[in-house]
Amino acid sequence: MGFRIARPATAFSNAPVGKQKKRPRDNDAKHLEWVRTLPCVITGARPVDPAHVRYADPVYGKRETGKAEKPDDRWVVPLCRQKHDEQHSMNERIFWARHGLDPLRIALALYACTGDDDQAYVIIREAHNAVRSFQPKEATTDA
Repeated sequence: MGFRIARPATAFSNAPVGKQKKRPRDNDAKHLEWVRTLPCVITGARPVDPAHVRYADPVYGKRETGKAEKPDDRWVVPLCRQKHDEQHSMNERIFWARHGLDPLRIALALYACTGDDDQAYVIIREAHNAVRSFQPKEATTDA
């Protein structure tokens, strides 16, 4: 006696192979508008842009996006214009590592509480605390 597990067409669409299509992009204008009301996750400054995190991370279910493609709107964090420009001017993983933040974790936490300002301020406050206490590791040369 056998069994079969039904899979939706998008079940393995994080890394399309062959003729398999990527999932369509999720747009959430309400979430983006709300993120614009929050302070910058790094500096606390306002106004902010909803900055999309572009790199992929399978741990969070974040798929790779193409050069002319934006990630889903759940993958945004509030960044002031200066930090947003800096984010796009360099390797994005290095940008976030320099600040000691996990932007995907922050983005998902904010997305889960869209519209809840009190919870958002807790998330952003903890990010600010992480930035302030973060000390980049210095390169050591062990002979």
